[in-house]
Amino acid sequence: MTAMRDDPVVAGDARQGRQAQRQRAITEAVMSEGAVRIEELAARFDISVMTVHRDLDELEGRGLLRKSRGVATALSSALVESSDVYRASRQLVEKEAIAHAALDFIEPGQAIMLDDSTTTLHLVPHLAAKKPLTVITNTLTIMEELRSANGITMLGLGGQYYNWCSAYMGRITTTTIANLRADLLVMSTSAISDDVAFHQTQETVDVKRAMFESSSRRILLADHTKFERRALHAMLPLAQFDTVIVDTGIDPVHLARLREKGVNVVVARRASRQ
Repeated sequence: MTAMRDDPVVAGDARQGRQAQRQRAITEAVMSEGAVRIEELAARFDISVMTVHRDLDELEGRGLLRKSRGVATALSSALVESSDVYRASRQLVEKEAIAHAALDFIEPGQAIMLDDSTTTLHLVPHLAAKKPLTVITNTLTIMEELRSANGITMLGLGGQYYNWCSAYMGRITTTTIANLRADLLVMSTSAISDDVAFHQTQETVDVKRAMFESSSRRILLADHTKFERRALHAMLPLAQFDTVIVDTGIDPVHLARLREKGVNVVVARRASRQ
């Protein structure tokens, strides 16, 4: 036990986890109020002003907040909501249940594509149970998690790196995807309107569509809040996916309508606690 406590890798991971949680809280606080003085953030989160400045510098670099003259100011809520910093803390129980349900569609020996969604990220720790696998992704977070995983071959899609979503996108990315053929795509979406998946940014839509076209089977992961949100760019109709996995919080009206349209909807049940 003492050795684990003193392990610098374990300590570093814990420190990064606390920092990420704090940065999400700072982002939400500034989004909620529009603008907050840096000294107030330091007092609110019981950290030094220097630490707040470091956090804000990183968040500003990711396009989430602006820091000027001692004040942190919120930027576009649409951009913030599409960032991995914001999304990672939302609907955790639902995302975990959906990820477990998606695992049933993965078979050993497959080549699978994973997009940059935080719902898909919940699937990653469970992939070892399905090895051997080839995982194709544009998401740096997934690459880092799987880089030393036994039995998993990692194909990282390069391109222009976008810090706000920890992913590579652009023409290099989509061209590379077009030259691949995956057995399965697992992806998510920011919003669903009129039974069509939408996203806030065109760059993200381009990558997800390229992945869709290069995969034999396609699964969409969508927690119930996606049906309550709006985004600018249309991506794909839900009817085009082989399976749409939702959680038990979905409005029965949405569920009935999708099934009436012939959409194969799977409702993920929350794992029972022992």
